[in-house]
Amino acid sequence: MFAALSSPVRLRILLWLLEPRAHFPEQQDGDLVDDGVCVGFITEKIGLTQPTVSAHMKKLAEAELVTSKRIGNWIFYRPQRKKLKILGNWLLCAADNSSVENSTK
Repeated sequence: MFAALSSPVRLRILLWLLEPRAHFPEQQDGDLVDDGVCVGFITEKIGLTQPTVSAHMKKLAEAELVTSKRIGNWIFYRPQRKKLKILGNWLLCAADNSSVENSTK
């Protein structure tokens, strides 16, 4: 997961996907939240080629941070909120433990 998030491009896309209505226009096919965001909208917003964006999305999917869904000819991506919540909780616990360890030194 950390390797997938180490790319500023992937991190930015993931943050956008967490609030899709704030970052993407409504779609003809698929709901932004329920179905995810069309790869075409992600490509347009990030300003990279579709194959490059697809490679980034593949990394996020392999890390189980997003899921994909085909609707017609397009792939739609949405965040794996449960997985991200677990990651966030783990980071908070790690930060709390680090604070305790540093205060005892």
